[in-house]
Amino acid sequence: MEITTFTIDQYDKLLSLWDRCGLKCEKDGRDSMERLEKQIYDDHVVILIMKDDDGQIIGSVIGTYDGRRGWINRLAVDPDYRGHRLAARLVEKAEMILTEMGARLFGALIEDENFPSMAAFRHLGYEGWEHIAYFRKKLKP
Repeated sequence: MEITTFTIDQYDKLLSLWDRCGLKCEKDGRDSMERLEKQIYDDHVVILIMKDDDGQIIGSVIGTYDGRRGWINRLAVDPDYRGHRLAARLVEKAEMILTEMGARLFGALIEDENFPSMAAFRHLGYEGWEHIAYFRKKLKP
């Protein structure tokens, strides 16, 4: 299994992985080709993919650094490949890169029904904070 940096020509394959993993995708918003391409060139973002021996994308993670905290987002491992510490390898690689950017604290937001991700993060030493409510505000054009 190889972990490499995502390139925009892999966009459709990445979204296909997210679909197989049940990740909600906003193709007209945060997950649009234009937005992901912009993130590729952002010095505070790393988008990693994992390929199997046949070159198929079977895993992904997006790491961001906000100047204070490293964030782990969009962690996905193809359901056919789960149970082999692949998520851990992706997170550890993202943490390494984010540490080089300056991060010393890491966070991840996980939807409450995403039990595989919760288990992976707990296994990696992340603590769950059940008493935090997430609020968001979307600006519309």
